[in-house]
Amino acid sequence: MSELDEAWELALAEAKRRAHAAGRADIAQYLALRAQNDLLRRTAIDWLVDTLTAFAGDANRRGAAIQIELSDAHQFRVGPATMVGTKLTLRHGVRALSIESGWPRTPRDGIVRGNGLACANLKHLGRPRQNAQLLLARSSSGAPQWLILEKNDSRSLFTEADARAHLSILIEA
Repeated sequence: MSELDEAWELALAEAKRRAHAAGRADIAQYLALRAQNDLLRRTAIDWLVDTLTAFAGDANRRGAAIQIELSDAHQFRVGPATMVGTKLTLRHGVRALSIESGWPRTPRDGIVRGNGLACANLKHLGRPRQNAQLLLARSSSGAPQWLILEKNDSRSLFTEADARAHLSILIEA
């Protein structure tokens, strides 16, 4: 967790304490929901980044020579909204796969459309047809799940097999 995330959690906890003290249960409930959603977001983004990093590490042990870069506090646009989160870049020779993932942090950043919690982009340098846009949503059980947003507006579940397929695109000759 970054220093900014820690400061944000402390600010939310203080705001929740003040709302309880002022008898504002509605605000306290909103802040509790926000904290719960932020935990779902962080967990899902960590899974996405950790999964692709682990697959790249496995490929490196087989001789792939993938360079791995991770940056926090990355900003990217999804439609009119600004997402704030992480960017993982996997480089293999002149090819690159970047994974941007995050969510709006302030009201001026906008919203995640489609009843989502967060967004992610998987971008293949020089191969835009291979790119994918992901939406983080709750499953019927309430667990977070990444969905692939298809061109025809349909959605399909993003799985480890999909992550492996994107890594294969990166390292194929």
